[in-house]
Amino acid sequence: MTRTAAREVAVNLIFAAAASPELTPEELLDNFFDPEHYKTLSGESERFTEYPNEKQMQYIRAMVAGVCTHREELNEYIRKYARGWKLERISRVAAALLRCAIYEMLYLEDVPPAAAINEAVELAKCYDEPETVSFINGVLGSFARTELAMEAVAAEEAPIEAAPAEAAEAEAEAEGAAAE
Repeated sequence: MTRTAAREVAVNLIFAAAASPELTPEELLDNFFDPEHYKTLSGESERFTEYPNEKQMQYIRAMVAGVCTHREELNEYIRKYARGWKLERISRVAAALLRCAIYEMLYLEDVPPAAAINEAVELAKCYDEPETVSFINGVLGSFARTELAMEAVAAEEAPIEAAPAEAAEAEAEAEGAAAE
């Protein structure tokens, strides 16, 4: 199973989590990946013919748990960048794709923002109309340009504290210059 296939499984589970709020992410994952249940899914779609390996399972679990934990934060970003759209009007599949991609951009350092956007757009092509695909691309592009740029600026502007010895030397030099 590729990372792309693991992402698609994660999006399916994120979609299911939104539809089944009574289940914890752990319960949802355990039920879904029960070997007997998972075997029945292979007839539904080719993506379920291969059981995820440990690395892919870690990714899927991290995505589902992370999106569920940060759901309100992710929804706020969607509301902010889906200008003119209420979250309730966005299809549940599109919302799951948006949550997944935004979560990856914010919390998974090994996923470049461009890859998260591209993967969400490609998955959207399998599930949604071309207009929705463009909508998802626009929301994610605006999010990345604005929020990730602000994070980069904040990181660059963060004060760099000198080590205690360096700070003491700089202070002594400043006092000496002032005395002259």
